[in-house]
Amino acid sequence: MALALYRKYRPATFAEVVGQEHVTEPLRTALAAGRINHAYLFSGPRGCGKTSSARIMARSLNCVEGPTPDPCGKCDSCRALAPEGSGSIDVTELDAASHGGVDDARELRDRAFYAPAESRYRVFIIDEAHMVTTQGFNALLKIVEEPPEHLIFIFATTEPDKVLPTIRSRTHHYPFRLIPPSSMRELLERNVAAEGVDVEPAVYPLVIRAGGGSARDTQSVLDQLLAGAGPEGVTYQRAVSLLGVTDVALIDDLIDGLAAEDSAAVFGTVERLAEAGHDPRRFASDLLDRLRDLVLVRSVPDAAARGLVTAPEDEVTRMTAQVERIGLGTLTRYAEIVHNGLLEMRGATAPRLLLELLCARMLLPSVSDGEAALLQRLERLERGGVTAAAPALAPERSFQRPSQRAPEAARPPEPAPRPAAEPAPRPVAEPSSPVAEPVAVQAEPVSDGFDAAEIRRVWPDLLAAIRKTSRSTEAMLTHATVQSVEGSTVVLSHTAEPLARRLSEPRNADSVASALHEVLGGTWQVRCVHGGSGGGGSPRPSGPSPRPQPGPPQREAPQQQQRTFQRPTQQAQPAPQVKPRPAEPDIPLPPEPDEDEAEILAEDSVMAGSAPAPVIDPDEAAHQLLSEHLGARRLD
Repeated sequence: MALALYRKYRPATFAEVVGQEHVTEPLRTALAAGRINHAYLFSGPRGCGKTSSARIMARSLNCVEGPTPDPCGKCDSCRALAPEGSGSIDVTELDAASHGGVDDARELRDRAFYAPAESRYRVFIIDEAHMVTTQGFNALLKIVEEPPEHLIFIFATTEPDKVLPTIRSRTHHYPFRLIPPSSMRELLERNVAAEGVDVEPAVYPLVIRAGGGSARDTQSVLDQLLAGAGPEGVTYQRAVSLLGVTDVALIDDLIDGLAAEDSAAVFGTVERLAEAGHDPRRFASDLLDRLRDLVLVRSVPDAAARGLVTAPEDEVTRMTAQVERIGLGTLTRYAEIVHNGLLEMRGATAPRLLLELLCARMLLPSVSDGEAALLQRLERLERGGVTAAAPALAPERSFQRPSQRAPEAARPPEPAPRPAAEPAPRPVAEPSSPVAEPVAVQAEPVSDGFDAAEIRRVWPDLLAAIRKTSRSTEAMLTHATVQSVEGSTVVLSHTAEPLARRLSEPRNADSVASALHEVLGGTWQVRCVHGGSGGGGSPRPSGPSPRPQPGPPQREAPQQQQRTFQRPTQQAQPAPQVKPRPAEPDIPLPPEPDEDEAEILAEDSVMAGSAPAPVIDPDEAAHQLLSEHLGARRLD
């Protein structure tokens, strides 16, 4: 019969205990200094090393070279108290779950007065100490308070609050903790290397999550996987099917569908989940763990490097791409919905129905009046690029010197501002416009069978393929999503209208189509539309925004006649002669940009989030200021 991993690789010294340095280091220091107490209390979750540390403590106390923090491992006491040893007559281990009554405590008290047979100390290890009855603790109270010099008590428990306070006050209390994932992975990799079995790296996070931070439970899960491993070792698919966890591909499909607000992809994932026989409750729990990781990746960009997120490198890359399309407020709302749904699923007779209702709540933030739903709708508007038409609404004015201006009478009247003008409707893109025209790589037919969810799943691979041919196209695809697949045409959606136009140009569309051919095979056509949600609604056309039409001419106010007062002595004096100013030489203005340059400038201003500032005419501003003070329309 094979020995279990948690027994086979049980630590023999304090240096081998994993993840409990806050306990082992003080104990090693006390043993080295010879400051030995008569009673210890080790508390903490199950399987974190309490009983093993108690045995190591007894081994360190009774070593020939001891008390020492590093037992020699060669003397009779060290060999007897080793993990695979036969045990020592001077070290008694008692399970209080079955021997916690007053009679058992009295028998232990009577045996405590006998001197050790062949060791330095008699050590009593009482496991599950919280199961000792009150009468049993009272029977031990006197001997624990004033024990003989050769006697040492070590209590181990998962519930220290249930230990009698008078007993607890007479011990040195060392609280153990759950083992962190990084330390647990080192332990598992060391055990796997000793066993000589191949284990895929993606299996370790599944085992660690199933173990829940307990070294014993985690090694038991790994032992089960190693027992059923084939010639190829422990594969990810074998671990997923055996442990009952959700396949990460299903979680990625659901997250991508939520990011694109694709109802068909979301509910299609739930259907595949049910067909595969997965538990909806377990899927919701795993989805909540993924949402937690996404919140951390969005809040802390280097969360994986800091150890806040434990996942394989390729999964971290997918999560980084997902948080680029989902805001922090939206992720928080998703997590709250799933958490509340898990509470509702307890004892539910139709867990799949509840899971589908959770998905519907996440897809429809407008049905809720809460603050989280409002924040999600605001983030959706921000992704929609509502300021895309801002440059078209700002009037363009050019600077001219006074010598280049037309006479006042020849100037057209300025348009009167409209108090509440409705924006003109956007023109619908014709089939010949660059946005609606698909660009094909070849004229061959494409093999069907791919939907939007499958293309979203290979989106990182597509970006890597596009990077080989055009880095500018890859940069423009940062905030783009796959909206739908119409036969051989892939419809992309972008939050910025100018970039949607640029992505539909033949050069950029050819790059995307070539990448699709490289990753998926076949021949594809690509077009890009403007829209923030990309969820199945009609996309907003990305044509140029119309400029506001000028209103009727405004009639100029008549100029007031200016009167001057002169004294009688001043009327005979001639008016001073003013020499005319010489005409200023004409300075040629810089040429206006052509249509391509103007479009690029407009796109840059849109991506910057602000419209180009109008050029201010200083002479025009001076005339307006004087007109306000003197009541005249213009002074030349």
